[in-house]
Amino acid sequence: MIQPQHGRKQGIFAPLGVPTFRNIWLASLISNTGALIQGVGSAWVMAEISTADKVAMVQTATFLPMALLAVPAGAIADMYDRRKSQIASLAIAVAGALALAIFSLIGWITPWVLLGLCFFIGCGMAVFGPSWQSSVGEQVPPPLLPQAVALNGISYNVARSFGPAVGGMIVAFAGAAAAFAVNFLCYFPMLLALLAWRRMPLPTRLPPERLGRAMMSGLRYIVHMQPVRTAIARSLVTGMLGSSLLSLMPLVARHMLGGTAQIFGILLGFFGLGAVAAIFILERVRRFGNEKVVKGCSIALAASVACLALSHSLILSSAVLLVAGAAWMIQVTTVNIAVQLFVPRWVTGRAIAALNATVAGGIALGSVIWGVVAEQHGTAAALMTAAALLLVSPVIGLFLPIADRESAARSLDEPLADPEVNMAITGRSGPIIIELGYRVPSAQARDFYDLMRRIQRIRARNGAYDWSLSRNINDPDRWVERYRCPTWHDYLRQRNRVTEEEMAVQQKARDFLTGGEDIRVERWLERPFGSVRWRAESPDRGGYDISAPGN
Repeated sequence: MIQPQHGRKQGIFAPLGVPTFRNIWLASLISNTGALIQGVGSAWVMAEISTADKVAMVQTATFLPMALLAVPAGAIADMYDRRKSQIASLAIAVAGALALAIFSLIGWITPWVLLGLCFFIGCGMAVFGPSWQSSVGEQVPPPLLPQAVALNGISYNVARSFGPAVGGMIVAFAGAAAAFAVNFLCYFPMLLALLAWRRMPLPTRLPPERLGRAMMSGLRYIVHMQPVRTAIARSLVTGMLGSSLLSLMPLVARHMLGGTAQIFGILLGFFGLGAVAAIFILERVRRFGNEKVVKGCSIALAASVACLALSHSLILSSAVLLVAGAAWMIQVTTVNIAVQLFVPRWVTGRAIAALNATVAGGIALGSVIWGVVAEQHGTAAALMTAAALLLVSPVIGLFLPIADRESAARSLDEPLADPEVNMAITGRSGPIIIELGYRVPSAQARDFYDLMRRIQRIRARNGAYDWSLSRNINDPDRWVERYRCPTWHDYLRQRNRVTEEEMAVQQKARDFLTGGEDIRVERWLERPFGSVRWRAESPDRGGYDISAPGN
């Protein structure tokens, strides 16, 4: 159960005062450490048995599942119990980690076997991610959501500050099989924390959407929500260009610094340490606004990657990676917070999944590109090219700026009552056509029209199709808004998805009405087959209960 937080100022660590969040966060720290230990082992083994392009493909195999599965995983996170979906997906990752450890121990590891098992583990974590991230809102009070989101991102970077160094030591002294076995064991604290979480199921009056329709609902919301769409597009650029640093770091350690797996672990550790240090300035930096933060981080990353390309000193490279880690963490966390604040809870999992898919897809694609460039032109040339592109990437902000928002979107405290139904329909009946009639003085026609365009976007992202607005030629004060929903249940979901902010916009439409009038609402069943008796002897379905399970 979420415990209320008191006090006028809530710091970045305030969510750790909530027991459920604290337990899961600590468990995530351990599992992230194991994943990073495995990452060091996988990358180093590949550097020993294959070429530069295959080394970079370790990142591709790890992140490609997130790009491919994130959208259905996000739909699952919104449709079903997020705790149970996390447990099931972790079981997949555990099976893959065990297989990787056993195959390594008995000498069955080849480049393609290694990539295949990394991909399999990545599949489990791709399904796990959206459920884990979107469940934060169920673990902490709404005022603590930004801090909790930041702490979840920091969890990975805290692990990265020491996990790779530990992984390098394990690989150097005990071999890759030991590193893979440690990763296998590190998943169990998270499983225990999730089993101990007594999640309170959110009440719902409707059955879950089908997977395909749930995926489309999430994509429709993102397409029609411009701030979220922009943030996700910018994340693609970040993933593609920033992947140069992550995917080529094994080659930096091995070829440019002449080091071992321990040196590789140290470099990753300094990158993570920089990300951890950024926690203490994150809240202050965010005051400058999301767009300025993202631009500044891109420039800092560009300078860091360029310095890394020119460095042959472990000390200098480590110092550069401190700055790079801080810039990467602040940029990714800023965009993640922005997305979670702009979307309501019903679509949070799908929005986070789309963000994760974009970042992961960018990393996966970028890793392949930078691996090929490094193979053909050298590691330093690949890093300098990425640095140049990172330096000019803030220009995108002139066309796609990332918007600011301070508070999370809130659903209505009391959901809208179900409309009265006097005809035999089921939850699957449809399409449903909705007509709303307005009487607005002609002098306010332009302002009313502009407001209705905002309402069009609200209807579209919440599930409405074929929206139109008509004006009566004979009586110009009369307007009719029309849209449709595929089924009766889809219409009820569309009503339940309205947020307080969206309801305020709809109230403004009422303010335009001529005094004493109200919006006239009519609902129609298109193609009403089954709602009438074709023969006198046919049974009357008028008493059919549309609220019955499965209808």
